[in-house]
Amino acid sequence: MTVNVLERLNQALFTAMDSDERVYLLGEDITDPYGGAFKVTRGLSTKYPERVIATPISEAAIVGVANGLALRGLRPVVEIMFGDFITLIADQLVNHASKFRWMYNENVRVPIVVRTPMGGRRGYGPTHSQSLEKIFLGVPGLIVVAPNTIGDPGQLLSEAISDDNPVLFIEHKLLYSLPQLTSGQGDLAEFEIQNSGKAYPNFCLSIPFHKPDLTIATYGYNFELVRKAALDLLMEHEIFAEIILFSQLNFFDMEMLFKSLHTSRRLLTVEEGTYSLGWGAEMIARAVEENDDLRNYRFHRVTARDLPIANSAALENAILPSVQDIVRSAISLVS
Repeated sequence: MTVNVLERLNQALFTAMDSDERVYLLGEDITDPYGGAFKVTRGLSTKYPERVIATPISEAAIVGVANGLALRGLRPVVEIMFGDFITLIADQLVNHASKFRWMYNENVRVPIVVRTPMGGRRGYGPTHSQSLEKIFLGVPGLIVVAPNTIGDPGQLLSEAISDDNPVLFIEHKLLYSLPQLTSGQGDLAEFEIQNSGKAYPNFCLSIPFHKPDLTIATYGYNFELVRKAALDLLMEHEIFAEIILFSQLNFFDMEMLFKSLHTSRRLLTVEEGTYSLGWGAEMIARAVEENDDLRNYRFHRVTARDLPIANSAALENAILPSVQDIVRSAISLVS
């Protein structure tokens, strides 16, 4: 039976609450029968009524309370209804949760998980469709994680809940209904898949027996676009793309990316965040720093445009990156 991403996240929360009485859930409208805006917490308040807490609409207060619970030895999981509202919790994450371990000489930890649905393509408009995770990528002490359909999203969430560090867990809205994929299934049959084996693993998808013409680095839902683009490049243009799929966005595990880039010498990064000062820019900067001789290397980024996201489907599609954008950029890099 195929399990989708939403079901795996829900199962992981049930497992965590079954196995550890310190796990509490906090958020707006997360109790039954509603079960959260995207239904990830459905059923949990019925089974654990004392440990699933529906909160007022005050994101800063929710995370502030979670910080306090964590400091007292609990392991709170917070749901922020839309990722756009993480701007309201910046102080609690940047100046508190991520700093206390260092400020108090390792005498305390703040093991909180902040889950939030991110991204567009649902017609929700400029304040409910953004990909704002890049705002938090440079915060020391804060781990940022984004599930995808190759890795087990439930296992990734379980790792986040057991982590003694604060974790911002980015769930793209369009991932929820997608099935968890396995090697050899569907269009994955064209790829050989390697797993870094880390708690928050990276994946390398390569075309067997072919040297890559370029490396494509991405994360989260963007992988769905990249995979389609890589197959188009293979079938229609005989261009062999190697995909490096990141689960952890901060801190960076660059080993797989550097190994691929050493062979391909072409790096294309793909993200749904806006162009300026993005995740891809950091990937390219680190790749440049890693290489002494860059004369034969080329780099390019595919991102959203530096514009607010529109409600209109046509305008939203024009603003956000597409499979065609990835294909065009890849051909330009290789040529």
